[in-house]
Amino acid sequence: MSGFRSNVEMANKELRVLFAPTPLQKNEHLSKMYDADIYLKREDLSPVRSYKIRGAFNAMRKALAANPDLSTFVCASAGNHAQGVAFACKHFGVRGVIFMPVTTPEQKINKTSIFGGDQVEIKLVGDYFDDTLHAAQEFCEHEGAQFLPPYDADDVIEGQATVIAEIMEQLAQLEPDMLIVPVGGGGLSAGLVKFMGEGDNDVAFRFAEPSGGRSLFSTLCAGSIVTLDYVDNFVDGAAVARIGDRNYEALKHVDPDHVIGVDERRLCTTMVEMLNIEGIVLEPAGALTIDALKDLKDEIRGKTIICITSGGNFDFERLPDVKERAMRYEGRKKYLILRLPQRPGALKDFLSLLGPDDDIARFEYLKKSARNFGAVLIGLETKNPEGFPELFARLNDNGFSFQDITDNDMLAEILV
Repeated sequence: MSGFRSNVEMANKELRVLFAPTPLQKNEHLSKMYDADIYLKREDLSPVRSYKIRGAFNAMRKALAANPDLSTFVCASAGNHAQGVAFACKHFGVRGVIFMPVTTPEQKINKTSIFGGDQVEIKLVGDYFDDTLHAAQEFCEHEGAQFLPPYDADDVIEGQATVIAEIMEQLAQLEPDMLIVPVGGGGLSAGLVKFMGEGDNDVAFRFAEPSGGRSLFSTLCAGSIVTLDYVDNFVDGAAVARIGDRNYEALKHVDPDHVIGVDERRLCTTMVEMLNIEGIVLEPAGALTIDALKDLKDEIRGKTIICITSGGNFDFERLPDVKERAMRYEGRKKYLILRLPQRPGALKDFLSLLGPDDDIARFEYLKKSARNFGAVLIGLETKNPEGFPELFARLNDNGFSFQDITDNDMLAEILV
C-alpha cells in the first residue's frame, strides 16, 4: 500500500475515537428517478454536519504528534471548517482561536462556540473573508500558534480522503462506477482522486461546483491556477475564487468536461425536493452532487453511483430564499413592473386577466404621484408555468404595459 493511501487508512482508524463512519445509503427515490443505483455518502450526518471535521482532526492530530508542546490552533472560517476545528480542539484539549467575519450569521457563531466549549475563542474581524484570513495569519505570527488551512494542506487533504476509505469498506464487494464529488477549494476532491489513483479501482469521477464559482473548471481550461474576479456566495460551502495549490496538483489531469457547473437556482429545486420527499436537510454545497445527476442522467443509467452529500448546516431562515429561487427557476414565479393606469377600475381590470392558477404574492407601488400612470412591483405565483405566456398576451391585448424582471438579477436584487 502506497504512502498516501496507508496514511489515509491510519487517519480513518484514528477518526473512530470521534465518530462512527457516516452512512452510505442507497436512495430509492433517486435510483428510480435515474434508473440507476444511487448511493448517498451522508457527510451531513457527521458530528458537525459536514466532512470538514476529518481534515481538521487529522491535521491537528499530526501536528501534535510532531510537536506535543503545541497549545494553540488558529483558523479563519465562516462555516464548516470553523466547526470542525472547534470540535477537534475540544477533543484534544487544546486552545482554538477561530477568526470569523463580522458578517457571520449568529447561528454559525453559536454552533462553533458549542462545539468548542471553553477550549475555543471566537474573534469577529473584518467585513470580508480576506480581512479575516489576514488577521488570523497575523495572530499566528505574533503568538506562535499553528494555523489550520481549510483545504490547501497535505494533512487536511489526507483527512478528507477518509471519506473514500469508509466508502470502500461500506461497499464490500460492490464497486461504484462513478463518484460525484462537490468542489470548492478542492481538499475533498483532491483527497478522493489521490486515494483512488493509488489503487486498482476503475472508477470514474465527476465534479460539481456552483456556476457562480467555477474555480476548478476555469483553472483546468487555462492550464494554470485562475483567481475568479467574482464569486456568487449563495453556495457558501463551495463558492471559492481560487482552487488550492496542492489540490490543483492532484486534479490538473481532470478533463474540464467532467466538471459540472450547477445553476444556483436549479440547485434550490433539489434542496426543496430532498427536504420535502426524503426529509434530508442539505446546505447548498451539500446538494451539489445530487443536482448534478440531472446533467448526467444519460451517462449513469444502469450504473452504481455515489454522491457525496458534503454538509447539512442549513439555516432555516434561508428557506424562503431557497423556495423563491426554486420557483423562479421552475418558471412558477414571476416579477413584473406593471404600468397601471391611475383610474377607478384599473386594478379590477388587471385582476380579471389573471388565470385560475395565478396568485398575487406581492403588490407594491414603487412611485405614487399625480401622473396618469403608476409603477407597480407585482409578484405572481402559479401552479402552471405554461400559463404565463398566455397571461402576458392578455395583458398586451388589453393595453397594459409591463416589464418582466424575473431574470434581471440587478433589478430583482434591488426591488425584490
